[in-house]
Amino acid sequence: MSPVAVIVVTWNSAAVLPGFLAALPEGMAGLDWRLVVADNASSDDTVEVLRQLAPDATVVQTGRNAGYAAGVNAALGAAGEHGTALICNPDIRMREGCAKRLVDSLGDGVGIAVPLLYEEGKDTPHHSLRRESSVLRALGEAVIGNTRAGRFPALSELITDPTAYQRPTRADWATGALMAISGDCLTTCGPWDESFFLYSEETEYCLRARDHGYATQLEPTAKAIHLGGDSQVSPRLWTLLTLNRVRLYSKRHGPVATTAFRTAVLLREASRAALGRPAARAAAATLARPGALRKTPGP
Repeated sequence: MSPVAVIVVTWNSAAVLPGFLAALPEGMAGLDWRLVVADNASSDDTVEVLRQLAPDATVVQTGRNAGYAAGVNAALGAAGEHGTALICNPDIRMREGCAKRLVDSLGDGVGIAVPLLYEEGKDTPHHSLRRESSVLRALGEAVIGNTRAGRFPALSELITDPTAYQRPTRADWATGALMAISGDCLTTCGPWDESFFLYSEETEYCLRARDHGYATQLEPTAKAIHLGGDSQVSPRLWTLLTLNRVRLYSKRHGPVATTAFRTAVLLREASRAALGRPAARAAAATLARPGALRKTPGP
């Protein structure tokens, strides 16, 4: 059996890499694997940390901040012969046997497997499963909030039903911090879409996989801690997340539907901006500009 390619994309990740690497042997227990890291021109000690703590890893230096999808593609291209790929954020901490449980759950129509994700110090799993975007769901989130709307499948992308996180559950897409992708799914779907610099690239890939008949499924016996990012508090990153969400919708729908969806998302951000949230204010201002969707801005 071909080894599992553990794919990691780094950018100024020196602070979180030691914890990721320390947890990796237990997380990968029971599997033959190799680590491949694509570094997007880190200006800190990321590459030095890798060379010191993971001397056997393959490190691809892209030479620029190429974006997450481009990093995934670069690492996959350097992985050599492999079967399943495990796409990991460097701020993931896999619990023992996590990867093998994910790999074992692939097949029978499942092309992408994801674990339960926990925030550090919390016992309740993160709501990581999602439904595909729709105008009605965007409106539901704008009017009553995504957590409350999550109880109603027609009104929110977010899946909040606790029972969905207690059994193998298929979803349109899932948080991409850690996902196992079968070799067949990788071959059929091809490269990740590099037009998304950051955010929505995992959404696009899961939806594309579903279009080809490969489901995304939660494996609740696989568990990992996700330290998380600052998109919720950073105006720049939240704006990028919001724009890419609308850009992805526009790739899959016509102009009339896209205008309706964009308006609903703008309503959501504007309502939160009125509550004094700087990130929402920045996202609403950018989304309202003509031509905002033509190009994905990078950090």
